[in-house]
Amino acid sequence: MPEHNGPDEKREKPRQFINEKIVRQPMSKRDMLKRILGLSMTGVIFGLVAAVTFVVSLPAAEKFFAREPREESTTVTIPKDDPEASPPETETQPAVETEPIEDILKSAMEKYPFSVEDLNTLYADLKTVVQKADKGVVTVHSVRTQKDWFNNPVENSGLFAGVVTATINQEILILTPEGAVEDAEAIRVAFYDGTEVQGTIKQTDKPSGMAIVSVPTASLGKTLLEEVKAIELGNSYSVKQGDLIVAIGGPAGMVHSSGYGFVTYITRNVQVTDGITRILYSDAKANAAAGTFLMNTAGQIIGWVTDEYKNDSSKDMTAAMAISDYKSILERMSNGASYPYFGIRGQEVSATMNSKGMPLGVYVVDVNGDGPAYNAGIQSGDIITAMGEETIVTMKDFQVSLEKLNPGDLISVTVSRNGREEYKEIQYPVTIGAR
Repeated sequence: MPEHNGPDEKREKPRQFINEKIVRQPMSKRDMLKRILGLSMTGVIFGLVAAVTFVVSLPAAEKFFAREPREESTTVTIPKDDPEASPPETETQPAVETEPIEDILKSAMEKYPFSVEDLNTLYADLKTVVQKADKGVVTVHSVRTQKDWFNNPVENSGLFAGVVTATINQEILILTPEGAVEDAEAIRVAFYDGTEVQGTIKQTDKPSGMAIVSVPTASLGKTLLEEVKAIELGNSYSVKQGDLIVAIGGPAGMVHSSGYGFVTYITRNVQVTDGITRILYSDAKANAAAGTFLMNTAGQIIGWVTDEYKNDSSKDMTAAMAISDYKSILERMSNGASYPYFGIRGQEVSATMNSKGMPLGVYVVDVNGDGPAYNAGIQSGDIITAMGEETIVTMKDFQVSLEKLNPGDLISVTVSRNGREEYKEIQYPVTIGAR
């Protein structure tokens, strides 16, 4: 039966929406030209802005990002002096008979009316030497914190003299007493013009009682850096009794004081730890604790003052360590390295001792407690005859062999020990320490 739709029932037809497509009108040549010009102008403007920005910011960027060229580190080298070298011979002229020089001088001095001006003239050159050297003298402030009666922290600052010995690797090296840096929590260094900067300990050497302090050159102004000159290390082997010397540093107990005097006596072959040295005695007033250095008239350092070798017979004299015997040690210290430590005091076996049956070598007079030699088993009275493959006959042999080693090296040391009837050879493995 066919179906019929009622009057209200109408088939719904899908609705159709009107779709319109907007078509952009083609650009005219004039519009295209305007757009091209606009884009070109924008590009030019951006290019100019970028160029200006690059030029303005380039120096700042280079300063901020660029790394300074890394300089090669230079090793400090201190030429050694030969104690056996004699001064160059001068050509001698044939003697001519004439009036004795003493009589000529005496006659001239009796006739010449000396004045105060003449005395000032005689000392003018010495005054120049002192003024030049004083620019290389610094004040080392040793800062330590201690407790007062009420257990409150109190900062104490000791003042010591130091001398500039080198300017290298963008740092100034200063030689000063070991007491200036002992237990110091901070170190400040003041130069002659009052400029004060922070310093650091480069190296110390307790046996000699000296230390090296470092100051970066970047902390000093250009003018001061040009005026501060290192004081040259002289040859103390050439110093003779009667030589005129100059004391700088702190001879009066105050830094930048000075004094004059003469070398009154020289003691040779003085036994020190792992070597021998010369002690220079002078009538110049000096203060070892504050730091006093002796110079020759050429302005070269020949030693530093110590109280260790003063006794009742020399209590009114000034004793100084001779610089030439410590140049090897100072060289290592200046490079931040420790000098090798064996730990004995010795002397050479003389020909007389050898003729009585004692083997040639270095006779051990004393062994430092808890030192490398002591810990290895070497005793007082032993005679060191070899270190490694090198034969030891003199103290110079011993020092040269030791200087070739480094702290931590293990070396076989041969000694001759006196038995009931004869000397017997014993070998000890010794681990070299650091001073």
